[in-house]
Amino acid sequence: MLNLIKSAERGHANHGWLVSKHSFSFADYYDPARMGWGNLRVINEDHIEPGTGFGKHAHRDMEIVTYVLSGELAHEDNMGNVQTIPPGDVQRMSAGRGVTHSEFNHAKSQITHLLQIWIQPAVTGIAPGYEQKRFADAEKRGVLRLVASRDGAEGSVRINADAALYAGLFDGAESAELALDPKRKAYVHLIRGSLDVNGTVLTAGDAAALEGEARIALSQGHDAEVLVFDLAP
Repeated sequence: MLNLIKSAERGHANHGWLVSKHSFSFADYYDPARMGWGNLRVINEDHIEPGTGFGKHAHRDMEIVTYVLSGELAHEDNMGNVQTIPPGDVQRMSAGRGVTHSEFNHAKSQITHLLQIWIQPAVTGIAPGYEQKRFADAEKRGVLRLVASRDGAEGSVRINADAALYAGLFDGAESAELALDPKRKAYVHLIRGSLDVNGTVLTAGDAAALEGEARIALSQGHDAEVLVFDLAP
């Protein structure tokens, strides 16, 4: 079964310095039918105005993945990490038993556009952790590149969650398939362009929530950038 979720159905928040679209219930956006999918809890598409950002705030017992699309995001946390996240990098922060961090767009004129993803952990109360790796466009062209996984396979960042995250770029005749365990759930989020997912066409911001499926087939992309999640039920 594939459930198409159109971009316009997402929650929306405009704080002036931050414009955000919420795939699942978050902050002031609440929809009891959209509390997450499997162990995927949050996908927020954020646009952060120049010279602004999130001041110090705390998290615990959540796997947080940041995927920057344009601009840069400055990260600082109480573990001693001071990093800049550019497009192409994937950042993973395991909040564990508690972490405090801040995120800012220090640019003078460019908006930072990013996805922040929360996945529920497999084990709670662990020591917090941080990891950041670069995945060049060439690694994602016409394939689904594993970028986050529980065991850090294929050079992916390691997450404390029963989940795997793939990223891909598709245009023209490029296509890919991913085998799934029908007992698990999967989620496809199209960042930009258009893409055929198991016979259903997605356009920018759309998503497909899948269950009981044995594969994901991606084809007929037009300047498409996509994230694919293999998730615990």
